[in-house]
Order: sequence, then C-alpha cells, then structure tokens
Amino acid sequence: MPAHCFADVLSEHIDLTPAERDTLGRLEERSRTIKRGGILRRSNDRSGELFILRSGLMMTYVLLGDGSRQILRFHFPGEMLGLSGIVYAQAPESICAVAESVVCPFERSALAEVIEAHPRLASMILAYAQVERVSLTDRLAALGRTSAKARVGALLLDWRSRLRAGDGSIGESFSLALTQEEVGDATGLTAVHVNRMLRQLEEEGLIAREGQRVTIRDERALAAATHYVDRYRNLDLGWLPAGR
Repeated sequence: MPAHCFADVLSEHIDLTPAERDTLGRLEERSRTIKRGGILRRSNDRSGELFILRSGLMMTYVLLGDGSRQILRFHFPGEMLGLSGIVYAQAPESICAVAESVVCPFERSALAEVIEAHPRLASMILAYAQVERVSLTDRLAALGRTSAKARVGALLLDWRSRLRAGDGSIGESFSLALTQEEVGDATGLTAVHVNRMLRQLEEEGLIAREGQRVTIRDERALAAATHYVDRYRNLDLGWLPAGR
C-alpha cells in the first residue's frame, strides 16, 4: 500500500515539493477498513469528514423517491471522497464500498489548513473536482440522450481508463469488479438490459468477456459508438501557482 496514496495520484500531474507531499501524507494518518457493501457515510449524515481511498473500490450514490439507486461515481485508490459535502452540514450523497476498502478519514479543518498553506495543492483539488464534474456531466447527457448500448460501452471504457491511471501496465484486458445490477444502477438500466447490451457488444466484436474479465477488441469503434471522452487525460495545468 502506498505511503502517501493521494500524493502519488497528484504527482502524476505535478512535481510535488517535499513539504507538499508531507502535508498530503498527514491526511492519511488514520485508516478504517470497510467491508464490501459497507456504508461509509449515508446521505443526510453529518458531513464533517472527508476521506482518501487507500485501497479497494467505492461508489457514491443517491436513493430516489421510488427506492431505486442511482450510482453517480465509482472511486479508485488515491481519490478524495466526500468533497461534494464540504459546503453542507449534511452529506448530499451516500458512499458505499463496492469491494473491501481502506479509507483514511480527516476533518474538513485539515483541508482548510492544506488550502491555506499550499495554494498549488488547493488548485489541484479544485481541478480534480472539475474533472469529476465534467465526467458526471458526460454521464448525465448519456443517460438522457444515448442508447443503452452506448451507456454500457462508455462505462467499460471509463473503467479501463481509470484502472490504467493507477496501473500503467493494464492493456486492453481488465477486471470489471461490478455486478450487472451495479452497472445498471450506474447507467439507468435493469440488470437484464445490461446483460443484453454486453452480449450485443460481444456479438459486434467490440469486446470479449470471460467471467469478470473484459477485453476491448476494437477501441476506436467502441469509442465512436459510445461518444466516450476520457476526462482524466490531457489536463491543462499550466495555470497552477508555484509549489511551496
């Protein structure tokens, strides 16, 4: 497990100073293990803490009036969780473990200290929040305007891209550690419909599957069919202030 997980993610984009890395490391001094299916925080809980995901996989979701669940985001190691709740006394979303996970909790006051002492880190946290916002906007547009096949295919491409960000050795084949129900809750589909769309993608030669293992067979065609854009690449960070 990395010593400074969040710092390692940010250092993929900027060269952190020793002081910046030490400051980020202090956000990970405590840890908590969450079993698969465990709720880290429910909607309307007190929103005083944020979290760094050290290992595992988590998701943010909301429950709708009819009792159905809409998954908003999946979270991978090195991400900061709970940032959407920093301006509210109560959490606007629930956070749940998709796989057994280790998180590092810290108070909002610790984030305030980071912002005051290190403007460049504050700017990077703002930039990542915007990446998440744009990615979520893409998914919102897809839910309203694209086909079921495009939604499922885009989720596969996004999942592979997010895994690659943490492990550059990942090629066209990867593990999709989700149930079809979870895929459906992220794409606005039933589990049966998800299964049908996965089979269709296979029959068209765009992907191959073996258990939870998925292989992208024709990335260009799949990206064209799904209108997928990897929002975690090609960031313009030339405007960041100097590090301290």
